[in-house]
Amino acid sequence: MYAVIKTGGKQYRVSPGDVLVIEKLDGAPGDAVKFDQVLMTGGDAGVTLGAPIVAGAVVDATLIETRKGEKVKVFKKIRRQGYKRTKGHRQQETVVRVTGLTVGGKSEKWDGTVDLTPLSELNLRARNLAARIEYVPVEEKPAAKAKAAPKAEAHVETVVETTEAKPAKVKAAVVETNVPDTEAEAPKAKAAAKPKAEAKTEAAAEAPKAKKPAAPKAPKA
Repeated sequence: MYAVIKTGGKQYRVSPGDVLVIEKLDGAPGDAVKFDQVLMTGGDAGVTLGAPIVAGAVVDATLIETRKGEKVKVFKKIRRQGYKRTKGHRQQETVVRVTGLTVGGKSEKWDGTVDLTPLSELNLRARNLAARIEYVPVEEKPAAKAKAAPKAEAHVETVVETTEAKPAKVKAAVVETNVPDTEAEAPKAKAAAKPKAEAKTEAAAEAPKAKKPAAPKAPKA
């Protein structure tokens, strides 16, 4: 048997055991979902059309997960105006497994077990990047007992008397050293450097200037 249902403004042809990706529905993984907007049913007995829906027809399903779909890029451009805009969008969608179909007095069930593993976990398993996750309901932990405030300890100061004499103060004494004073010797070094510089300038002044060789005279004709 099969049926054509309407949900989220769209129509889907379903049979027991099919997996559908439809518009977002409210609910948690594992919740039961019913679709009563059945537009048409079909099977061995023939096809039944609704006006607009088939009376008494119901499709049962189990919600697996609610996730974001593939990213869609929206690009806008106005030529010769320098206008370009790029935006992305990911539509919310719900994945359900069809478990049964009831039409009139007849019904057909799916004998399989619904696996609630999300697509993201399946992709990780395919690449060997994650271990299998078992979805176990989290139990509420009992409220922790309030810890008693620690008792304030008494503060006791102890005074110890000693008979040791305090060290006497020592006055600073001036000690003469043979280390030369750099500031005092600085002018002496400058004075010693002056005669050498003057001797160089005097020697350069006394040295005779080299005469340039005279150019040879041209012979007379």
